[in-house]
Amino acid sequence: MSPKKSAPKKSEPKKSEKSSANSKKSADKRTEKAAQKRAAKAALSEKELAKLAKQEKKAVAEKAEKKAAVKAEKKADQRKKAEKLAKAERKAAKKAAEKQAAEKKAAKKAAKKAAKRAASATTPSGVTVTAGPLNLATVDPRSTPGFDKGKKKAAKALEKGALELSDLQERLFAASRDDDDAPAVLLVLQGMDTSGKGGIVRHVVGAVDPQGVEHTSFKAPTDEEKKHDFLWRIEKHVPGAGMICVFDRSHYEDVLIHRVHGWADEPELERRYAAIREFEENLASRGVRVVKVMLHISQTEQGERLLERLDRPDKFWKYNPGDVTERKLWDDYQDAYEKAVSETSTEAAPWHIVPADRKWYARLAVQTILLEALRDIDPQWPAASFNRGAERARLAATL
Repeated sequence: MSPKKSAPKKSEPKKSEKSSANSKKSADKRTEKAAQKRAAKAALSEKELAKLAKQEKKAVAEKAEKKAAVKAEKKADQRKKAEKLAKAERKAAKKAAEKQAAEKKAAKKAAKKAAKRAASATTPSGVTVTAGPLNLATVDPRSTPGFDKGKKKAAKALEKGALELSDLQERLFAASRDDDDAPAVLLVLQGMDTSGKGGIVRHVVGAVDPQGVEHTSFKAPTDEEKKHDFLWRIEKHVPGAGMICVFDRSHYEDVLIHRVHGWADEPELERRYAAIREFEENLASRGVRVVKVMLHISQTEQGERLLERLDRPDKFWKYNPGDVTERKLWDDYQDAYEKAVSETSTEAAPWHIVPADRKWYARLAVQTILLEALRDIDPQWPAASFNRGAERARLAATL
């Protein structure tokens, strides 16, 4: 029997085929890896693109913001210019209004002065000398120019005037608290012995608050004062802001007595008159109202008043034997007063010749002159320098 044929064996893949399969597999892996790499690269590019887009968007936003800022700045500049222009216009309008108000006030003041001048016939203020020669013989010492109502009416008028004088003086003094350049008043009182200077100080100036008044009486100069020009001692006593200063005898003693006794020659006296004019004009330019009063008394009335000082024990202290010596030079003194008043009466500092034989009239006349000066200054109460509401609250907290 013939032997069975064995089944043929499966053929194993060839080595070359196996190698080829492995190569293909590696290639596929490489392809897959490359694809992954490309995908990652593509994904990375998208991020960069997104980032770039974001940066571009930011740049656009910044540009727009910058443009908006420039536009806003431009608008702000335009607004500033408009505000500046409006401010300038308001300032100009305010200035124009102030100018108009000042002109109105000046017109009102001029009208007031004109009314005062028109009423001078009924105003007891003596005789005003602004320029030209003075002849005292034409002024009756017993006359009462501008007032014909008598002693009793004068007393009532003096009492009434004292209230206004006190109010104006307080305003003047108060205004100086916040203003070092506030106006002031210098009242110069001159006159022969017994002419009533002390009575003016007591009954007229004495009606106001003493803290706003300075009183100086210039006697014979001291040895130290003689080393300087005659105005040296005077300048130290000129009134400060808000003050009323009274010179009971003054720098005029240095021209009156020196002329009568021949202690100065004519050129020196002329120099002193010029110095006084310059001194008083300088005071006026600094806001000091210079009010000069000569109390014009008759020789007869002076004699009676000197006798009274000898008869009354309460007046002994006022008597000075030297007054009789000077009385003998009466005419010389009248000439000296006429010369001094004529040489130094100016628009800035005029003289007022007040008849003084009647004390009641002289006091009323000087009060009137002083009132007119203060009314012309028109001092006002100073505004509050603090917050009233806040201070009221602080005060309320303590009640």
